[in-house]
Amino acid sequence: MYLALFLFPWMLMYGLSTAAMNHRALFAGGPGAASCEKERAFVYDGVFPEDADLRTVSRQILSAAGIEGAHGVSRRKDGAIVITRNDLLRPRRLTYVPADGTVLIETTPPRANAFLERFHRRRGYATGYTLDTVWALSVDLVIVVMVFWALSGLWMWWEMKAARALGAVAVLGGAGLFALYLLTL
Repeated sequence: MYLALFLFPWMLMYGLSTAAMNHRALFAGGPGAASCEKERAFVYDGVFPEDADLRTVSRQILSAAGIEGAHGVSRRKDGAIVITRNDLLRPRRLTYVPADGTVLIETTPPRANAFLERFHRRRGYATGYTLDTVWALSVDLVIVVMVFWALSGLWMWWEMKAARALGAVAVLGGAGLFALYLLTL
C-alpha cells in the first residue's frame, strides 16, 4: 500500500501523459494550437569568444535573457541561432540573428497535452542543471520501485496456490502480447 501511495504521482503523470500522446486529437485544442506568441525582443550586444560553439553562445544569450536552464540549440541556413528553452510550464524559443544582434523570445500558449508530454519526456542528467538532475534521480528511484513492485507481484502470485492457474494465464498473455508488439512494431 505504501509503495502504491509513493508511486501515485508518477503513475498518474505517466498515465495521463501517455493518454495525451496516444489521443492527440482529443487533447490538441484544434488547428493552430501549437503556434508561438511573441513574449519580448531585445538587442543583444554581448561579445562571444572567437571560437565559441553553439552551446556557449546559447548559454550566454539565455543568461542575458534571464532564463537559464536546459535547452537545445541549432543554427538555421540563414545563420540565425535558434534556442529551444525546455521548461515544463513555459517553453520558449529564442531566435538570435547575429547580423543585427536581435533576440526574439517566443512562447507557446499553455496546453494540457503539451505540458504532459514535456513532463513525460523530461530528461535530466545531461543538462548540467541541479533541478534536472534531481528530477532524473527521482525518476530512477521510481523505476527501481516499479521493478520491485512487479517482481513482488510475481512472488505474491506464486505464493498463492489458488491463483496460480489464472495468474499463469495473465503472465503468459501479457508476455505474449508484449512479444507480439516487440517483434512486429
